Amino acid sequence: MGDNAKVQLSGDTSAPGRPGDTSAPGRPGDTVVAVGVPAWAGVLVGVVSMAAGLVVTELVAGVLSTDTSPVVEVGNRVVDLVPKPLRDWAISTFGTSDKAVLLAGVAVVLIAVSTAVGTLALRGRLAAAVAVLAAVVLLGGLSSLGRGGAGPIGLLATVLGGALSGLVLWRLADAARAGWVSGGNRSELSTSRRRFFVAAGATAGVTLVGGGVAAWIRSNAAVAAERLGITLPGPVRPLPPPPAGVSVGLDGVSPFFTPNEDFYRIDTALVVPKVSVEDWQLRVHGLVERELTIDYETLLERPMVEVDATIACVSNYVGGDLIGNARWLGCRLDDLLHEAGIEPLADQIVGRSVDGFTAGFPTATLDGRDAVVAVGMNGEPLPTRHGYPARLIVPGLFGYVSATKWLSEIELTRFEDFEGYWIPRGWDREAPVTTSSRFDTPTDGARVRAGELLGVGGVAWAMLRGIEAVEVRVDEGRWERAELGEAYSGTTWRQWRHEVRLDAGRHSLEVRATDTEGETQTGERVLPGPGASSGWHTISVTAT
Repeated sequence: MGDNAKVQLSGDTSAPGRPGDTSAPGRPGDTVVAVGVPAWAGVLVGVVSMAAGLVVTELVAGVLSTDTSPVVEVGNRVVDLVPKPLRDWAISTFGTSDKAVLLAGVAVVLIAVSTAVGTLALRGRLAAAVAVLAAVVLLGGLSSLGRGGAGPIGLLATVLGGALSGLVLWRLADAARAGWVSGGNRSELSTSRRRFFVAAGATAGVTLVGGGVAAWIRSNAAVAAERLGITLPGPVRPLPPPPAGVSVGLDGVSPFFTPNEDFYRIDTALVVPKVSVEDWQLRVHGLVERELTIDYETLLERPMVEVDATIACVSNYVGGDLIGNARWLGCRLDDLLHEAGIEPLADQIVGRSVDGFTAGFPTATLDGRDAVVAVGMNGEPLPTRHGYPARLIVPGLFGYVSATKWLSEIELTRFEDFEGYWIPRGWDREAPVTTSSRFDTPTDGARVRAGELLGVGGVAWAMLRGIEAVEVRVDEGRWERAELGEAYSGTTWRQWRHEVRLDAGRHSLEVRATDTEGETQTGERVLPGPGASSGWHTISVTAT
């Protein structure tokens, strides 16, 4: 119907303003002014009604003491169900920003669905709009029952939020149709339209306030403040600072210890879990002789050790930055499990996070290596994003089988009875960190001066074995030995540097490492999955 079209009504009319009513209000014989409802009104109605429902869901769940949101719970199900190739692509493309991209994607989909719901309602197809809204509520409710979800409380919160969203949709759609299809004259049309804007604006304002309250309830601010007030105990035998010789003294090479704020983060938690030491406990159970339950204060009373260890993500591509080295503080895992008493049948140690993530590794790793339940990282309590208040660190194993953050349980099981989170999703059960090396400087694509000595350098690692040699070659020529930083520990990476002189033009540089057992890093290029990536890190530079 075009703008300012006059319509002659005859016969009975249904209740004025109902979303399904295609007639204008008035009496038979009235002349009415009617204009088409603009498309943006459907967007506004849908987005405001959906946002109101989501905020109510957040508030109800927050008041009932759950720490997850419907958007995050849907995102968790996406993480759980996404095929491995797509997950690998997301990590390689977005790196540590993959979670933000996923949450943004969920938000975009919600906006699109909201637009569809509002448009359907304003076109008189209220039943279809409600059906789409019900599907969204069902998806959110089912998501709350999965790993890391809020369970029945989340389901209840989602249903209540969905009910409110439906009510707001009906009322705003009613007001919108009254604002653009109105009986009588232009004055009445204008008045009805103003009422719609007031209703939509008021609902949006209340929703924004409610969203702020919900964000404050879920905020990690209180946990962050709590963490700052914690004083960690000293280790039984403090480690000395690494000698100056571990550094090769070349600008651009990664520092021996990775600063906490620069340390990579790869995990399945879309938002950092909110865990207070006041409520936290570590349960040790399963195939043990004595089940243990330890609170944070009791954990800190155990003998503490320091461990310098490099940990890495199995999804790290050759030359990637999903690896870091830190000084960890914690209690020895073998001491804790021996206290519980490991039953002979147990051949797997499973770490379980507060958000339901699981990772399992062999009990054979209790072979004297310095595996710990860590509470400290580089001299301070674990940062919240790195597992506060406690996490597992097992030198020599990739994180997907060992490095459980926000640790809540340690369970002794058998491999045949239980598989950790990533194993059914196509990753290898055995997950040793493989020998590798990378360039840190210069970066790929850099421009350098022709004819001058160029310092190249980076880091190499071979967990539990240590690095014996690093070699560099230019344009597939002869391999040349690089200078190594002082050997420090088989559980940490090792810096290296070399000097080359390049003629004008474009050049290819490659690096490879050899461990202390004489095994040289393979040049065969393999992408991550089902195990680690392999190949020599290769960069291209242009000398001018």
